[in-house]
Amino acid sequence: MSAIRLLVLNAVRQHGRAHGYQVRNDLEYWGAHEWSNAKPGSIYHALKQLAKQGFLHAHEIAPSTVGGPPRTEYEITDGGNEEYFRLLREALSSYDQQMDVKSAAIGGIVDLPRAEVVALLEKRTRGIAQWRASVTDYYIPEGGPEQLGHIGEIMNLWVHTADAEAAWTRGLIERIEGGAYTFVGEGGQPFVGVLKDGDENPYATGEPHPGDAR
Repeated sequence: MSAIRLLVLNAVRQHGRAHGYQVRNDLEYWGAHEWSNAKPGSIYHALKQLAKQGFLHAHEIAPSTVGGPPRTEYEITDGGNEEYFRLLREALSSYDQQMDVKSAAIGGIVDLPRAEVVALLEKRTRGIAQWRASVTDYYIPEGGPEQLGHIGEIMNLWVHTADAEAAWTRGLIERIEGGAYTFVGEGGQPFVGVLKDGDENPYATGEPHPGDAR
């Protein structure tokens, strides 16, 4: 799964309608350029691909009165919403995802009902347990990595990573079940994770990209 698709769909969805620079600004605001491939070129490529695939609708708007090329604004389609939630559910429930995909999914948890998020995360913990059991068929953690020579350090890393992921996931489930955060359908003030036009982004890279003009 591509983290950039999930991130871009999330940003456009939150805005309702957004141009490329707004999406880029949001992803930098989330720090995604540090923990994923959300670099300017990847963002603009993803926007064009998602529009080509029918998940976004591209609106060409008139040039500004001071001149310059027209800018494209993107709006998520019904199919795009379906794709966003498909990616989100898969990323939350599957253990074997890359860290950038997992991080992108956590950014969208409040878009799902609280009970569903808990169920998806519980499915994830079961997947971790099953994967760990398959590893320990060949490697006994209590015996230490030396039992397999230096190659044992690889399995030792895998098991420790799985244990840490399981502990973190259980902690998140406890926090959610304890009432943390505001999920869809619960009323209250939802968390706003995108910047308004003109808001200063303290995490902006400042690197220009040709797509900024579009």
